[in-house]
Amino acid sequence: MSIKVENLKINYKTLEEFNKFREVGVQELSMKEELETNMVENDSDSPFYGIYLGNKLVARMNLYKRDARFDQYFEPPQNYLELWKVEVLPGYQKKGYGSAMVEYAKSFGLPIKTNPRVNSTDFWEKMGFERVTYDLERDLGENPMVWYPEGVTEQVHE
Repeated sequence: MSIKVENLKINYKTLEEFNKFREVGVQELSMKEELETNMVENDSDSPFYGIYLGNKLVARMNLYKRDARFDQYFEPPQNYLELWKVEVLPGYQKKGYGSAMVEYAKSFGLPIKTNPRVNSTDFWEKMGFERVTYDLERDLGENPMVWYPEGVTEQVHE
């Protein structure tokens, strides 16, 4: 069985699916509020992606494209992706769904930045992400990890 990552439409059906994630105790990762603030019926250009098994959303993530003028991580400076809130429902974890979503993000060929959740660093390292040199002003207490496509390196700050 192949795993298919798809762009999630912003609509009330998707909101109902997001509510299922909240019900299983992962409230801190809920995208419900973000979905409600971005509600445009069937917006096909949403930052939300997910994996369905049948009619059930079992994994999801936010993927934002950032403009090169805001790039403080990659050399040469360029457009990049910021990956947030990768989440797989309990019972579906350790089956490749999280990895499939990260590989999907990599398929765009742009550098990727993420801020790992607690106890997820091993997953990100397994996916080829690296820690950046910490910069107090830029990182503001976060510990970002990045993925570099070929020809891209870490931006050096003096």
